[in-house]
Order: sequence, then C-alpha cells, then structure tokens
Amino acid sequence: MSNILAIVGRPNVGKSTLFNRLIERRDAIVDAVSGVTRDRNYGKSHWNGIEFSVIDTGGYVMGSEDIFEEEICRQVALAIDEASVVLFLVDVVEGVTEMDIEVATLLRKSKKKVVLAVNKVDTGKRLHEAAEFYQLGLGDYFPISSINGSGTGELLDDVVTAFIKTEGEEEQPDLPRFSVVGRPNVGKSSLINALLGEERHIVTPIAGTTRDSIYTEYNKFGLRFMLVDTAGLRKKGKVYEDLEFYSVMRSVRAIENTDVCILMIDATLGFEAQDMNIFRLAERNNKGIVLCVNKWDLVEGKDANLHKTLTEGIKKQLAPFNDVPIIFISATNKQRIHKTLETAFEVYKNRSKRIPTHTLNEVLLPIIEELPPPVYKDKKVRIKYITQLPTAYPQFAFFCNLPQYVKEPYMRFIENRLRENFDFTGVPIKIYFRPK
Repeated sequence: MSNILAIVGRPNVGKSTLFNRLIERRDAIVDAVSGVTRDRNYGKSHWNGIEFSVIDTGGYVMGSEDIFEEEICRQVALAIDEASVVLFLVDVVEGVTEMDIEVATLLRKSKKKVVLAVNKVDTGKRLHEAAEFYQLGLGDYFPISSINGSGTGELLDDVVTAFIKTEGEEEQPDLPRFSVVGRPNVGKSSLINALLGEERHIVTPIAGTTRDSIYTEYNKFGLRFMLVDTAGLRKKGKVYEDLEFYSVMRSVRAIENTDVCILMIDATLGFEAQDMNIFRLAERNNKGIVLCVNKWDLVEGKDANLHKTLTEGIKKQLAPFNDVPIIFISATNKQRIHKTLETAFEVYKNRSKRIPTHTLNEVLLPIIEELPPPVYKDKKVRIKYITQLPTAYPQFAFFCNLPQYVKEPYMRFIENRLRENFDFTGVPIKIYFRPK
C-alpha cells in the first residue's frame, strides 16, 4: 500500500502553504509543469516515524467559472481514486462556499479516508466560526493555521492512521522490484508488453496483491524479479483522466513500491521538465534509477556520436546526481530491452552493496588526509573513521570532531570519491557527518 496524501480545495485556501509546511520547505520538490492549466507540487513528508508522499492538487484553469469548477471537481475525483488519504482544505475567512459544498458531496460518496481541515484559524473568534463547516457532512474537522503550524500536529496524527502497513504487503515474494515509470505516451506499456508478451507461461501473476500496483513475477533468461506494473491495467471507471496529474500519482505509487525505477523518456522530445520531476522523486525516495531513452528508432539523422552527445546533455541536466545508466531503446522493435533489465539488476546490486568498514577506511582516509575539509572559523575538522550504515540503500557515517563545520561542497566531494572507488552507479548515496 502506497502512502499518498492529496491536498484538495479551492484556490487561495492555503494549500501550497500547508504543502510546504508538511514536506519542510528545504526538501520541497516544487516544479512548474509545462502547460496552461496549473502547477503541480509533490514531495515527501513524515510523521511519527511514517513516511508518505504529499501531492498538492492546487492551481486552476484560467477561463470561465464553469471551466474552473469542472477542473476542481476533476482533480478531486482523481485524488479520491488514487490517494490513500484526501485532505480537504477550506478557508474559515470566506466560510462555506458553493464550491466547498460540491467537493464535499464528491468526498462523502468515496470510500477513502477524508480529513477536513479548516485553515486560517489563528484567533479565538475564528475558532468559533469554524463550526459552520459541520454542515459539509464530513464529520469532525481540524482547525489549523498552515502559516504558523498551529493544529497541524493533531491533523497529522489523524492522517497517518491510514498509512500503517497492512499484512497484505508482506505477502510479496522477497524478490527485486522493478517499476517502469514516466510521462504519458513515452512507451511504458510497449516496454511492459515487450517484456511480458512472449512465453507468457513463465510469467506468473501473484494473487492477493494490493490495489495500488499489479505485481508480476518475471522469470526469464536467468533473471527473476517482480515487475511493478503501473501502466494503467486497472480499470478507472468513469474518471476523466488528467494525464499529467494521473501520471504523477501513478509514478509516486510505483516509486514507493520498488527497488529500481526504469524511467522512460521520449527520444523525439528529449528530457523534459516532467521527466526531471519524476527523476527527482525517485532520487529523493532513495531508489535505484535506470534511464531509458525510448523511440530511438524514430530519431532521424542519427550518427555515431549522437547518443554520446545526448547522454552528456542529459547528465548535465541531472547534476549533481548524474551517475545514472542511460540506455537508448526501442520498445516496439525490442531493441536493447534485455540490456535494460540487465542494467536494472546491476543497479539493484549496487543499491544493496555493503562495503566493509576496514575497506572504507583504507581507501578513503588517505584521500581525506590529502584533501581535508576546509578550515571554517579557524576550526579544523578531523575525520576519524567511516562506516556504512545498515540500511536498505547506501548510507555512510563519517565520524569527526566538528561535523557541523562540514559543508555541502565537501560532502559532494566525498560522494564523488565513493563513486570512483566503489561502483554505486544508478543509486543515490546519503552521507552523514557525526560527532566522534
């Protein structure tokens, strides 16, 4: 089960402010998705030891009032269908509006957990005025102020009760999990069909999987893994899909349920803003990443150096984390699709790699001694020893006398030395400096 919280509501009720508070502004993934409709904000948060993704469905269509209301309702319908919890945010200053009533009607019909939060309640008078939102028929509400954070603790205590893992999640076989993610129409379904379309008798659907994703066991050519299929196999009923929003929701779900993300982009369009958004989601979730440039057969004027030029351009965009394998494929022609799987397995091994403590110290301490952290405020940082933390993805602790004086550029230098000496291609690395 994926942990996804979708924030819905009218414009100007404080959704973006609440969003930034939940994910902590310095960690926010806030990017304007190209198009005339609206901007999408999405990122990670945690509360009481439970991690979850937050999606702000905010923004609105410029146009007539009818188009505006239709778009709000469409976003709410998608949020109901895809999110684990829907947080309905309203404004105590403006009171109950017709649009609030219409959204509440949709939410009352859903089977999802709905949390009503009344924003801008920062005085005793407004606390009293918030009672009028009982008329929406959604039960108890949480009076909050997203701008100063009051009431958000009680709100999150209630939200995360729906995020506790169920026993059904543990029924999946203990195999690597690979997900194919990307924008609409980049060829995700074509790749999945190419992988599963032949010799289907050795591809076994696993019964009892969660509603979030369809897990399929792949067992060919000496490779065995779980393919997390999010290519739209689940029937969506009468929901009118907003493809960009829907792709983000499915990508969040796939990323949370995987070990390695196979991120597909369209070779005829290049590496676009939404591709970067999904890449950063996978990076911030500490997942392995393989980048596949699909539809390579449709690119005209190819020469021996074109793929090298494109690879360099993509890696420049991905910096600082650009140690990612890039494969040029054609899913329809089945060109290099097995190379994609082999690379995904290598990335999976890199993600679970353990470096002995003595090896880390023998290799890195001489490098650090030669190029130590810069002196800061007349303080010299001395790194004593290094160890890898026992986590699912690579994390390293550097024990030193003054960890607070080690800055981001030096951390990046250390990460580059780790990648040079130990193969962590395709895997984000976390580095911590701790007091000795």
